[in-house]
Amino acid sequence: MIRMLLRTSALIPLLYAAGALAGPTPTAGLGPKAASPATVAAQQAVVASLPPDDGRDADFARRGFVASRTDPVIVNAKGKAVWQLDAYAFVDGAAPASVNPSLWREMKHLKAHGLFKVTDGVWQVRGFDVSNMTVIKGQTGWIVIDPLTNRETAAAALELVNAQLGQRPVSAVIYSHSHADHFGGVRGVIDEADAAGRKVPIIAPARFMEETSSENIMAGAAMGRRANYQFGAGLAPGAQGQMGSGIGMGVAGGEITLIAPNDTIARTGETRTVDGVALEFQIVSGSEAPSELNVYVAPAKVFLSAEMSTCSLHNILTPRGAKVRDTHAWAGYLDEALQRYGQRSDAVISSHCWPRFGQGEVSAMLASQRDNYRYLHDQSVRAMNRGETMVEIAEGLKQPPELAAQWYNHGYYGTYSHNSKAVYQFYLGWYDANPANLNPWPPVERARKYVAAMGGAKKVVALAKSAMAAGDYRWASDLLNQALFADPADTQARALLADSYEQQGYQAESGIWRNQFLAAARDLRSSYKAAAVNTQSADLIGAVPTQLLLDSVATRFDPGKLGGRTMGINLVMPERKESAGVELTGTTMFTRMEPLAAPAATITAPRRILLGMLFLKLPLAQLEMAGLKVEGDRAAAQAWLDALDPMPAGFNIAEP
Repeated sequence: MIRMLLRTSALIPLLYAAGALAGPTPTAGLGPKAASPATVAAQQAVVASLPPDDGRDADFARRGFVASRTDPVIVNAKGKAVWQLDAYAFVDGAAPASVNPSLWREMKHLKAHGLFKVTDGVWQVRGFDVSNMTVIKGQTGWIVIDPLTNRETAAAALELVNAQLGQRPVSAVIYSHSHADHFGGVRGVIDEADAAGRKVPIIAPARFMEETSSENIMAGAAMGRRANYQFGAGLAPGAQGQMGSGIGMGVAGGEITLIAPNDTIARTGETRTVDGVALEFQIVSGSEAPSELNVYVAPAKVFLSAEMSTCSLHNILTPRGAKVRDTHAWAGYLDEALQRYGQRSDAVISSHCWPRFGQGEVSAMLASQRDNYRYLHDQSVRAMNRGETMVEIAEGLKQPPELAAQWYNHGYYGTYSHNSKAVYQFYLGWYDANPANLNPWPPVERARKYVAAMGGAKKVVALAKSAMAAGDYRWASDLLNQALFADPADTQARALLADSYEQQGYQAESGIWRNQFLAAARDLRSSYKAAAVNTQSADLIGAVPTQLLLDSVATRFDPGKLGGRTMGINLVMPERKESAGVELTGTTMFTRMEPLAAPAATITAPRRILLGMLFLKLPLAQLEMAGLKVEGDRAAAQAWLDALDPMPAGFNIAEP
């Protein structure tokens, strides 16, 4: 039983598969509400402010359509649905009052799904996940760039390619960057043994594995829970529900996998001839991801700007959390791409959204998005250097009309508000230099003091009701958040706060802002219950170096449980010819990929069993039945294991 568990189960939490997680069932009578008069008026104002629609996006989003799946439901090996292609078929006609009209228009184009021809020899599968799979015809097979998020959706995408274009093997895989929606489906398009046997190149930017591990493992639990809000996990698509992510639909709920790359690109201008196709690479690490590249397909004159330029302003710091990005460098990369590839490209494609066709369109988009990021950076820094705080900058900084005139500069994913704060954080951090904010009370205690100072909960709720009646949902949410944190049992404050969040979600142009507001409203109405942490494929874990996994374990070490005791433990993995030394210093757990000279205990087992011990916290006695051996002081080994926190479950966000 233990052996079967360790062979087939995931061993560590990574990103929560947002599309797969079912949300709690709302309490009767506390479901979605209609758009308020204030929201209706706000949507009408949006319509009046939008640029004219010349039909180019509608054309580009559907140009080259070949076919899509007959069955819109993609299932896993157990028959469970992980993706539904037609989930957004309802997006048609005029926008309802519960959806920002600009976001509604965006989803009309993002909902297109199927196989699309970009030009001779280059296709994309779009709408099978939040990201796109790009397929290039090589001399012997398919070169696949960004094999989606999950094994299942990637397999379905490749099946469609082979059905429509003819059966061919995958001759190469390219990961554009270190986010799971751009590599997680790799085992849906190629098997590791087959790849090794045929010497299939798997190409990625430098430091791909380190950055993949950092995001998905080191900070995976917190980032995963926050990703539920960002992508609206458990919110059903609908006019009062989830409306995509602004650069795609939702996130598929299948199995995330990984095969480690065997070739890396370190500098802009590097070239490879891959299965007979000449490719040139641009390194853009530090823009949308800390490890990222773009690809110029020379024979086809197609520039793949992976996630550096899409149909939306992107995030400088994602709401789910990530390393803050370098906006100045991002604008510089766009300018570099304009200079290197703008005049040579007949189409620009990305790993989200739809292409733009024609050399003029390519250059215009790269130049306009360059200016968008540079303006955002320069004006945020300009205000920062005048002494404005991040909140003041976000409130005052507005996108220039000439940039807003291009739909692809709108904030369907990132926003000027959130991004200007990220620029401030990049340079100065979270602290605004006002000592009043240096050591404030934590949220619950602060809320209690505020509510008491304002005259009690009834007064706060009354003020919030007045704000809501006036359509000031921002102030109402601020007030009600204090009331709820001061007293989580205040059902009236809870219900009103959910209502105020919901109206802000309806008004949001950004798909992920909408998701966060509506997810919070759902949790408040349904009382979020922390569940066991979602787990993902052991394939991904198998590709991650042991040192990085052990560094993650160290973040769960509680030195207090050892009472300051110092000792060493050796871990031996014979099948990998690896040994690790775990040094417990009394305050920290420090690991090296070399054994200690005098350990208190040595634990020997295949790595998959050791990961079961460290991540699933399976009992030593059970693991010993599966072949694990402990030599030396068994009690010391057990004391160390007891000092490791279990893998974290979910946590509250919208309430204490």
